[in-house]
Amino acid sequence: MTLRFGTDGVRGVANLDLTPELVTAFGRAAARVLGGDEFVIGRDTRVSGPLLEVALAAGLASEGLVVSTLGVVPTPAIAWTAAHRGVAGAMISASHNKYPDNGVKLFAPGGRKLRDDVEETLEAELDRLVHHGNDASTAPTGDAVGTITAAPEHLLDYADGVVESIEGRSLEGLRVVVDCANGSATTIAPHVLRRLGADVVVIHADPNGTNINEASGSTHPDDLQKAVLEHRADVGLAFDGDADRVLAVDATGELVDGDQIIAITALDLRERSLLRHDTVVVTVMTNLGFRRAMAEHDIKVEETAVGDRFVLDALDTGGYSLGGEQSGHVIFADLATTGDGLLTGVQLLDVAKRADRPLRDLASVMTRYPQVLHNVRIAVEVRDLDERLAADVRAAVERLGDDGRVLIRRSGTEPLVRVMVEAKTTEQAEAIADQLAAAVTTAAS
Repeated sequence: MTLRFGTDGVRGVANLDLTPELVTAFGRAAARVLGGDEFVIGRDTRVSGPLLEVALAAGLASEGLVVSTLGVVPTPAIAWTAAHRGVAGAMISASHNKYPDNGVKLFAPGGRKLRDDVEETLEAELDRLVHHGNDASTAPTGDAVGTITAAPEHLLDYADGVVESIEGRSLEGLRVVVDCANGSATTIAPHVLRRLGADVVVIHADPNGTNINEASGSTHPDDLQKAVLEHRADVGLAFDGDADRVLAVDATGELVDGDQIIAITALDLRERSLLRHDTVVVTVMTNLGFRRAMAEHDIKVEETAVGDRFVLDALDTGGYSLGGEQSGHVIFADLATTGDGLLTGVQLLDVAKRADRPLRDLASVMTRYPQVLHNVRIAVEVRDLDERLAADVRAAVERLGDDGRVLIRRSGTEPLVRVMVEAKTTEQAEAIADQLAAAVTTAAS
């Protein structure tokens, strides 16, 4: 058994798919492929995190690397540390997945996600190690063996960077409810927001190893919406388990998704001449209402496949400054090398404070088209699925005309086909999505 990269690192059931032995070999392979002398490691709050942290660190140190473990930190804190220290890094997390799952996200020296060719080379090296073992003649010994040291101070350095991102301004006067999803944002998000002067109320910040993402955070914002109303807050922020994404809630309890956050910050950056090439990068899942809002403000939209790595590639290639996903992965390319939920939340609050306008007003820049998403589980891989569905998709597109969209795509991390339909009304979107989901089930059987 070995590991294969999905859209965001490797994932599996901890101690079943991701065994300590396999993760140790993965660490060896990462050390050999990514190079350098140092490596930083972080983890979220899953019960399996310390187990896999030790295994990964052992693999890296066995190749002679100096390993710094940061403990429980947001994924972007690892990227930030890797960027500022010029070293490679790894985050042990399965993001928004349930707690039995875990994974490893890797960052190349400089804090960038790995290119496809680097992932392929790493997979090949891992296969070699798993099936043929390590060459004992090349193993470091004596003082050439690597070291493993706890370095929690790097988290505070990252916090300083987020605070400094709004250039000395304050969030004083804003009451903010923060849903930490019992995950990586639990201590650092309230710390940063309070440093910036916000009045902070915290929920779901009591991790026990098994409650990460449980009925909380960006995938379950109901409690946050209620808390914002209860505490008469100005804004709510909901992070996912590893805090690389964020969704917001306005003062009326309405959800503000990633598309709206990107729209708000795009207009603000453009007004300040900071939106390079007047372009924003989004994925195919981005709401039709976003595209129309950007067109109304003469902001160009570049579209990529789903996955923040594709957004990052487009940002780098085009020299753009802002991009992201509807799910709340937002990338400020001038401030970070990856999506950062805490940084995004701070940037959004800064816009609201400077504009002296409620978030609901700012979010009205775009009108969301009703969007229905069905996840259809498939038992086997069907290579010609697109061909089998072509007639059904064509009929749906014709029925919607210019007032809707259809998108069918395979998940990069699970045996699912995702069916997305946007339409003028929820009823129409649901009806067409139901038909297409049934068509997927039939075509995949």
